[in-house]
Amino acid sequence: MKKSTSVISLIILVALLVVFGITAVTGFGGPGGGAAKDIPLGLDLEGGVSITYQVVGDGIPSNEDMSDTIYKLQQRVQNYSTESLVYQEGVDRINIEIPGVSDAEAILEDLGKPGSLYFIRQTDASGNPNYTYGLDADGQIAYILLKDIETIVADGDAVLSGTDVNSAEAGSVQDSMTKNNTFIVSLSMTDEGTKKFADATEKAFAAGESIAIYYDGQIVSAPNVKAVITDGQAQISGNFTYEEADKLASTIRIGGLKLTLEQLHSKVVGAQLGTEAITTSLKAAAIGFVIIVVFMIFVYRISGLAASLALALYCELVIILLDAFQITLTLPGIAGIILSIGMAVDANVIIFARIREEIGKGKTVESSIDVGYKKALSAILDGNITTLIAAAVLGVLGTGSIKGFAATLALGIVISMFTALFIAKLIMKSFFALGCKSEKLYGVQREQKTIDFLKHKKLFFIISLVAILSGFVFMGIYASKGNNILNYSLDFVGGTSTEVTFTKDMSIGEIDSTIVPVIEGITKDGSVIPQKIDGTNDVIFKSRSLTNEEAGMLKDQLAAQFGATIKSSETISSTISGEMKRDAIIAVLVASAFMLLYIWFRFKDVRFGCSSVLALIHDVLVVLSFYAIVRVSVGSTFIACMLTIVGYSINATIVIFDRIRENKATMGPKDPLDEVVNRSITQTLSRSVFTSLTTFIMVAALYILGVSSIKEFALPLMAGILCGTYSSICLASAFYMVLRKVGKKEEN
Repeated sequence: MKKSTSVISLIILVALLVVFGITAVTGFGGPGGGAAKDIPLGLDLEGGVSITYQVVGDGIPSNEDMSDTIYKLQQRVQNYSTESLVYQEGVDRINIEIPGVSDAEAILEDLGKPGSLYFIRQTDASGNPNYTYGLDADGQIAYILLKDIETIVADGDAVLSGTDVNSAEAGSVQDSMTKNNTFIVSLSMTDEGTKKFADATEKAFAAGESIAIYYDGQIVSAPNVKAVITDGQAQISGNFTYEEADKLASTIRIGGLKLTLEQLHSKVVGAQLGTEAITTSLKAAAIGFVIIVVFMIFVYRISGLAASLALALYCELVIILLDAFQITLTLPGIAGIILSIGMAVDANVIIFARIREEIGKGKTVESSIDVGYKKALSAILDGNITTLIAAAVLGVLGTGSIKGFAATLALGIVISMFTALFIAKLIMKSFFALGCKSEKLYGVQREQKTIDFLKHKKLFFIISLVAILSGFVFMGIYASKGNNILNYSLDFVGGTSTEVTFTKDMSIGEIDSTIVPVIEGITKDGSVIPQKIDGTNDVIFKSRSLTNEEAGMLKDQLAAQFGATIKSSETISSTISGEMKRDAIIAVLVASAFMLLYIWFRFKDVRFGCSSVLALIHDVLVVLSFYAIVRVSVGSTFIACMLTIVGYSINATIVIFDRIRENKATMGPKDPLDEVVNRSITQTLSRSVFTSLTTFIMVAALYILGVSSIKEFALPLMAGILCGTYSSICLASAFYMVLRKVGKKEEN
């Protein structure tokens, strides 16, 4: 690179840093314009709308019907935000909390009245029309019901109800004539609905009629019947955009609830963690970033400076794109960003270690930079692609906070690869062209003495086994005493929602520091969640289930110390339903399977993939033991924490396996494989330690400065980072060597 070109490159880079920095602060327009202040936040960080529905009808609904209704509502409200919550309140109420909005009426109007969907035939038994159509004010076709819905149902012209529909999903098919993709809604009927639908479509097809879909007081679609449908699988086609098809599918799903609901009340609620959580998180991120920059420059000199500038650009791009794509940010989302920052640093560390090795072999600095990037490329791509595959699977199959985690992680990985492989390299080349050519400015990696890690593999296995078994022992002890094996929070087991009226308005910070400790003293539980109701002096406290004695103590102490009165107290269900747990487990299992297949494909040896998965299982079990022993609260962030550890561990393991693969290609026929593996671990040891250290610094800053909820999230994450580092260095390769001996003699 010429000197003039390098100067121009650095000027452009500085200009981009300034422009992106200003954009990240101020943006250019409203939401989506790039400003950090416009990034949509979850209920834990911002608050939103809370809507309470009550089941219509006599008697108490069954647990099965309530569970089915909650799950379908969860699918519906995720159109507003993946971080929306749906949970049971009392025996016949369902509460919906949607973050980032303040207009409850608009949500109610769009959400409609759940449980009022019918499929209506075009004409009655006498041939009289049940509905007709005309044009609305915008010139669009609008269908008009000619009779009231009660009469249509009584006359038997409602051929199906919403409960006859098993599923409704938006999708696309290729038009056989134009070969263009068109958007459709795919319907699947229940067994009973299949019979009803076959009879209805047979009559409609013979008469050349349509069947209207009625929901919440209006006809939302009236597709013509083009064939008799006997298998219960139907498609609704038209000139849909994807958004229109998705909205129709969501409408059919919510209309297919087993229970009919009516709105009881709605309110705007404040953030569960308050502005202090955001402020402290930002401070922690800034402090952690500065420490990482100082560390990188101290260890890697010019290379570290280049990486720091690239990392600054990375952070600005993440902020801008989070707003541009309107990705809802919550604590799990912050976990995804932390992991992607760690991987951004990791890519640079891998490259710089390679550059030092090449300089140590006697090559010039310029040649070492080129060779270092070339040799590091496969490890970086394999590690990031593997994690990206996991993020994609979690984004498709996951629900709620898992989707938020997957979105931020995927975004961060793509940007981190760009900044590490292109921006940092451009900066280093520019510095070199400007005269930074001395080897001392880049460092020299001397030949390292190989450490015999495999020699101690039995010891490592014993240590891991003891760590895992100790967790299960503690679980057994707690279970024998009648307690939960883990310290499950409201998200998993539900609890009590107590609405309290105070004599004055208080900030969430004041509530956290004065009121919450009183409640936690009664419940002996550190996971009380306060939530302000805007425009009032009311605060909702969600805690574990209270006994009658505890409820009485709470009432007396709130009155005595704060002059407060309890307005209402209701039992609430978990916000993480059984279906969501199932979806999370399936998503993680599928992601693990895809990662295994990718590693198998790339390394041409399934034992590498199996060893990686075994290391992941080890990390999950050890961190689970940590949760059990330390009794850290297990809530929605538990899933994000586990996913972060999985992503972090797999990336570290692949770096070592990549070096083993490279060294195996050059080993002689008589070279022992144990020596090759030990040498590979030793060569990547500094990378493993330094990457873990930089990521640990970010999380430790969150733990030191964060509020209690963030501390409960950061503490097991720190344990997971240490565990992931240990398993990658000490266990993954040992697993690989053991698997090579299974069923056959050891290979070279």
